[in-house]
Amino acid sequence: MITILARFKIFRLISVGLLVVMAGCTGMPKSVKPVSPFSVDKYLGTWYEIARLDHSFERGLSDVSAIYSLNDDGSIKVTNRGFDTKDQEWQQADGRAVFVDDENKGHLKVSFFGPFYSSYVVFFLEPDYSVALVSGFNTDYLWLLARDPELDKAQISRYVAIAQKAGFETDKLIYPEQSRYQ
Repeated sequence: MITILARFKIFRLISVGLLVVMAGCTGMPKSVKPVSPFSVDKYLGTWYEIARLDHSFERGLSDVSAIYSLNDDGSIKVTNRGFDTKDQEWQQADGRAVFVDDENKGHLKVSFFGPFYSSYVVFFLEPDYSVALVSGFNTDYLWLLARDPELDKAQISRYVAIAQKAGFETDKLIYPEQSRYQ
């Protein structure tokens, strides 16, 4: 029979564990630093996915884009869209992003599933906000985003080199087609 004190200790241990896991999902790799200064107004709009590291929630998608706009409460509405090449249909996920610390840093947390957030760290950004490198909470998550659906090979090589220097396994990048946007 488990005593009340033992139950409390187990509950406390589980609660602390969940808090650590939740906090870890809004951290960032030690090898990246969020862009600062960062202007959310300049970042809003449509971005096209040029490259990404593979993960289950985008697996099999081509023509991936993200649209960022402001919500009435000051948070950012995130609309991710991609074409499922297996099912031959568009998929869309709507989420919400907020800044982790201050709005002058490119460190946000985004949620597509209620109270569960994960990091969105803009660690490289062209001065004209035309290309961005984005990390998740660790180096398993990387996106190369651009305002245009295609970049030339020299540009891609430059950004891949930046990501590689930051510790990402760039040899595992996936380059989704963007043919439906042409």
